[in-house]
Amino acid sequence: MDKVGGLIVAAGRGVRMGAPLNKVFLPLGGRPLLLYSVRLFEESPFISTYVVVAAPEEVGFCRTLLSSCSPDKLAGVVAGGETRQESVANGLRALPEDCSFVVVHDGARPLLSRDVLEGAVQRAFDCGAVVVGVPVKDTVKVVEQGGVTATPPRSSLWIAQTPQVFRRSLLSRALEAAGEAGFQGSDDSSLVERLGVRVEMFRGGYENIKITTPGDLVIAESLLAGAKGAAGEAQERGEEGRRIGLGYDVHPFCAGRPLILGGVEIPGETGLAGHSDADVLLHALMDACLGAAGLPDIGSQFPPGEPRWKDASSLALLAVVAGLLDEAGYRVAQVDLVVAAERPRLGRYLEGMKERIAAVLGIPRTAVGLKATTTEGLGFVGRGEGIAAWAVATVMPKKIRPPSPGGRG
Repeated sequence: MDKVGGLIVAAGRGVRMGAPLNKVFLPLGGRPLLLYSVRLFEESPFISTYVVVAAPEEVGFCRTLLSSCSPDKLAGVVAGGETRQESVANGLRALPEDCSFVVVHDGARPLLSRDVLEGAVQRAFDCGAVVVGVPVKDTVKVVEQGGVTATPPRSSLWIAQTPQVFRRSLLSRALEAAGEAGFQGSDDSSLVERLGVRVEMFRGGYENIKITTPGDLVIAESLLAGAKGAAGEAQERGEEGRRIGLGYDVHPFCAGRPLILGGVEIPGETGLAGHSDADVLLHALMDACLGAAGLPDIGSQFPPGEPRWKDASSLALLAVVAGLLDEAGYRVAQVDLVVAAERPRLGRYLEGMKERIAAVLGIPRTAVGLKATTTEGLGFVGRGEGIAAWAVATVMPKKIRPPSPGGRG
């Protein structure tokens, strides 16, 4: 069988989501939604290897997040371009040369089923170019200057989704031709269509939605919960009630490193010493969350001597911790944090920290308490030697646990 490489494209800005993080890193069913596509590609025998394409400023975050999964097939995380076509081209160049077919999938579509993925790949083996989609349910009108100019027959209209599967040489030729002509297609298959090559439609599923707005996340959560309930696997945990955990951490200053607190880089300030990015505030928070769920601390989860955690984004590690809580049957309900530093003054950065923490944990911003203080010149912090942080986390049992990503159906 021909070797198939995958591209998970996650380099978009996600402006309509209105979140402080790329939407692919937001939690769905307790874990970042990007990991659903990663898990599916890891589990499918049809995918030999794959590349994740991330926004340039998010490559490090993405690598940290994926390291938590110990992926076997991942060929790399590469920076995307200004357009989707540039991002796909960058990913294609990073795939091993022996991949003769390419599966392009949007990282913001976490509910793709294995049956659809593998069915589309099998069809592409025969025809060379396939796009997954579903028939339009509603009547579509063509409108120009406020007036209806046409009503296309509904029977011929489909909504394009991903994955889209192509013979590699064909996709490369289509990207090159589009670049030379300055053509920007609406999706990858439109570039192939432009060459006059037939692209076949493979029927997908209406649940394979693209997460674009906050409402889409609500729908996806419902679809996950519904799938779990239909299988008769709901797990009641209400008898245990809420639990509270406490976390504390301290780091000394270290010249030559950026200062990152609460996932926010504080410009022009001396950073902290540590194996990861040394975000002392998030380290305290992670320990509070893990402790509340009765799980081992961050030193056990992310050993400081392990190379994959070197300079790791603590915000990405917090997303991993949220997934660990989900596996244990818990979700974070509320957190309260204190950071103590004589310098720098942190007041202007607190709201940004709260927004990022809330986004990663999937809780309202109002459920994040955050205060900055000094120690009035006393002790380790008062002498300006470092920063300390305390955190309290409240976790609640999850009554319905979503299915593992990448399952059939």
